[in-house]
Amino acid sequence: MLTLASKLKRDDGLKGSRASATASDSTRRVSVRDRLLVKDEGYYQGGKFQFETEVPDAYNMVPPKVKCLTRIWHPNITETGEICLSLLREHSIDGTGWAPTRTLKDVVWGLNSLFTDLLNFDDPLNIEAAEHHLRDKEDFRNKVEDYIKRYAR
Repeated sequence: MLTLASKLKRDDGLKGSRASATASDSTRRVSVRDRLLVKDEGYYQGGKFQFETEVPDAYNMVPPKVKCLTRIWHPNITETGEICLSLLREHSIDGTGWAPTRTLKDVVWGLNSLFTDLLNFDDPLNIEAAEHHLRDKEDFRNKVEDYIKRYAR
């Protein structure tokens, strides 16, 4: 499933903080960098994927911004780290988008499910990866395994 190793870090102007202040002194951003460890399930088993989560001041009214920092071959995550996950959208057609009642724990579970039950080849963000899976599942698996060996250990 997953492990969480780091805690929220607030930018208090301290040297070495991973969080960063925005242009306004009254606006601060909270940033979390953590790893999602996928064990014993599906294409991505054994991979360690790092994500960065920026929590805006308007959180819980707006969703956090999440980016995958580990290069990955995935239909719902681009190689540059953009993520397609409905709960990260402010407005979602399917009604499963962000709501003020959601928490960062929901985001972590949502990310985890992208590697298991929400792996979506029908409505992909990375169309090339999804088409690759449809064309040749074994070659898709081989490319995923290659990416894990190269980038996610």
